[in-house]
Amino acid sequence: MKQITLILIAFITFSCTQAQKTSFSKEALSEKLAATDGSQVTFKNILKKYKGKTVVIEVWASWCGDCVKAMPKLKELQANHTDVSYLFLSADKTADKWKAGIEKHELKGDHYLINDGMKGVFGKTIDLDWIPRYIIVDKTGKIALYRAIETDFEKINETLNSLK
Repeated sequence: MKQITLILIAFITFSCTQAQKTSFSKEALSEKLAATDGSQVTFKNILKKYKGKTVVIEVWASWCGDCVKAMPKLKELQANHTDVSYLFLSADKTADKWKAGIEKHELKGDHYLINDGMKGVFGKTIDLDWIPRYIIVDKTGKIALYRAIETDFEKINETLNSLK
């Protein structure tokens, strides 16, 4: 009986931590990220730019092999969903490496740098445990897909198609 109870508790705990969120926490929204011009902008104000639009958020880094490997799929997604906005949040350690990565990989969209990296405050507020990480926000500002990774492009595509 104890084993069944422990298994049930573990299942409930895991299920709740991986649950689909429909909005960002106050902590996430208040975190500041660096813009390409060096200014600091709250995540809330970044998201305001996309009011009335569907946006794909990719959390990535120039040093991330899986991120680089997924870029052709991302570019295909951009070509097939031209009505969608793309927001890139980098977990690079320096602005120089971040900006060089944007240029090298010719990433089209808006770009911001997470000030304290992947495991910092912002990363924790969005449950960042892997990159690349994709989040889709619909036209109303509601999160339509909270957690997708580089192997989930079919799910990403289906979600975008459902939001048309």
